[in-house]
Amino acid sequence: MLLLQLLINGIVTGCALGVVAVSFSLIYATTKIFHVAHAGVYTMAGYIAWWLVGRGAPDIVALLAAIAACALLGALIQGLLYAQLAKRRATHLVVLIASLGVLAVIQNIVAAVFTPNILQFAVPWAERVVSFETIRITYPQVLTIVVSLAAYGGVMWFAHYTILGKRIRAVASNPFLAGITRLQPNTVYVYVVAIASAIVALPGVLVPLDLGLQPYGGITPLLTATIAMIAGGVGSISGAFMLSVAIAVLQNLSLLVIPGEWSIGITFFIFVIFMLFRPTGLFAAAR
Repeated sequence: MLLLQLLINGIVTGCALGVVAVSFSLIYATTKIFHVAHAGVYTMAGYIAWWLVGRGAPDIVALLAAIAACALLGALIQGLLYAQLAKRRATHLVVLIASLGVLAVIQNIVAAVFTPNILQFAVPWAERVVSFETIRITYPQVLTIVVSLAAYGGVMWFAHYTILGKRIRAVASNPFLAGITRLQPNTVYVYVVAIASAIVALPGVLVPLDLGLQPYGGITPLLTATIAMIAGGVGSISGAFMLSVAIAVLQNLSLLVIPGEWSIGITFFIFVIFMLFRPTGLFAAAR
């Protein structure tokens, strides 16, 4: 039964990571920016929701407010930082360093305002558990799976069946041609980062409901999600999501044979070996 419990835990973690990977992939495939500040947006979402819940706001209102705030933060980062750097023809390294700077600022502001200690949501239902014989899964974990799958499906539908989604795909495919045809790539970039920031707010709130909040807790999810995005194929929404689930399941099942502190290292080792034989990712052609 331990095997099944670890499998379920891996699926829960993988679904949350999948949303992070999908949102990060959406940004990178369109803007070509390695937006590491995305980890800060992820973290900020949880603290905004925690603060509102602590002041009596309904849970759903806190979640929606966190989503809106993260969308605004993402739009500001793109419009006030990345767009300005692009005008000055900054190199990719300069943009990466700037993004790291934004991440550090967000993390330190959060730590200064809310303390670096682990914080728990004061939500009674978050402690409830669904049991199937010896298998246990909490309400937040169930919600994480449902919301993550819905978010993945929503992003797929948005990308393929809406005008804005098709516009984003056109800009991602050929920014120069998109500019000539008046698709306004710079405006699209703002939309993309705002949308991706709103999406990443979902696991940013749901995961801390189960595990608690930490100012520096967004780095590991983003790093794992980045691996999933690359292994799945840059630009592939399905590849990013599925590889996130696979990596999380692998990490959890590895606990059967190795200590927990080694599980992430084993995952990275397998990733390196995998990329030697499939550097373009499993689903590089999928969009």
